[in-house]
Amino acid sequence: MIKITILALDNVLASSVMGTMDTFGQTGVTWNFIVGHDEVSYFDINIVTQDGKPVKTRHQAAIYPNGSIQDIESTDLIMISSFSDYKTIETSGKAIEWLREQNKKGTTIAGICAGAYILAETGLLNGKTATTHWGFANDFRKRYPQINLQSEKIITDEGNLLCSGGCNSYIDLSIYLIERYCGQSIALESSKAMLHDIGRNSQKPYTVFQFAKDHADSKIKLIQIWFEENYNQRIDIGVLAKNFGLSRRVLERRFNAATGNTPLLYLQRLRVEIAKNLLEKTSKTFSEIAFFVGYEDTSFFRKIFKKHTKLLPKEYKTKFFRAIEVLPGH
Repeated sequence: MIKITILALDNVLASSVMGTMDTFGQTGVTWNFIVGHDEVSYFDINIVTQDGKPVKTRHQAAIYPNGSIQDIESTDLIMISSFSDYKTIETSGKAIEWLREQNKKGTTIAGICAGAYILAETGLLNGKTATTHWGFANDFRKRYPQINLQSEKIITDEGNLLCSGGCNSYIDLSIYLIERYCGQSIALESSKAMLHDIGRNSQKPYTVFQFAKDHADSKIKLIQIWFEENYNQRIDIGVLAKNFGLSRRVLERRFNAATGNTPLLYLQRLRVEIAKNLLEKTSKTFSEIAFFVGYEDTSFFRKIFKKHTKLLPKEYKTKFFRAIEVLPGH
C-alpha cells in the first residue's frame, strides 16, 4: 500500500483535495468493477491540514481532514493542494517547514497548480524546473527567479519533486503518479474509467497571451497600443522605431525589458490570439483569418500558430469551436 498524504491549505480549491483523493482512490476499484474483477486497493490516503482543523474554500465550504501534518509519521507521497488566494503563502509557514523535513526523509512531494508556490517557498525547487497555471507564470517568475519555470508544461518531474499546471491538472498529475507506482497498465485503466485523456503534456492550447502593460515605460506602452490597433499592417520595426523617436536597437532592448518579448514575437502572439478568437467564434477559414491578421502566406502563419498553441488550426477549431444553435423564431 502506497501511503499518500494530501495537504489541504487555507483558501483551498476543494477539487484539488477531493478530486485527487478520488483519482487515487478509484485505482483498482472503478475499472475492476466495470470489467467484473475483484477490487484492489493500491493507496492509503489521508487528508491533513497544518493544525488538524478544517480549512475553508473561497465559498466557505469546509474540508475536514483526517488529522494534522504532525500526525503523519511516514508517507510515500505528499500532494500539496491548490488555493485561491496568495495570502495562503503567508499562512503556510508550518507546512513549508514540514515539507522540508519530509524531503530530507526522501518523501516525494508534488504541488498542484498554485501548490507549486508552497513547494517553491521551501527552497527545494531552486535550480530545478517547475510549472504552475499559465496565468500565474509572470508572478511566479518574479517571486522565484532561481526556479526554471516551464509554464507551457502540464507536469514537471524532478524525481521526488513534481508540479502540475492548472487546477484540473490534479488528474494528470495523479494519473502520472499512478503510472509511477502501479505501472502503465493500471494508469491506462484509471484514465479510461475516468474518461481522461492520458498523456496531456502542454498548457499551450489553453494559454492566453498576457499583453503585459504593468511596467513603467510609457513609450513602450504606446507602441503596444499601436500594435493592437495596426496588427494587420505590414510592419517594419526599423521604421516603427524611427516613428517613435528610437533606434531599432533601443526599441528592441526596451520592449524586451518591459514586456519580456521582442517586438516581432509580441506581434506574432497578438496575431495568434486574434486568430484563436476567430477560430473559436466564427466560421472563417484559416486562410481568411491569416489574411485578416496580416499574413498573405497561410502556410507560414500555420507554422507560427502551431508553435504557440501546439495545435494545427484545424485541431484548435475542433477542440474549441462551438456552433451557436439558433432556435426557430429567434
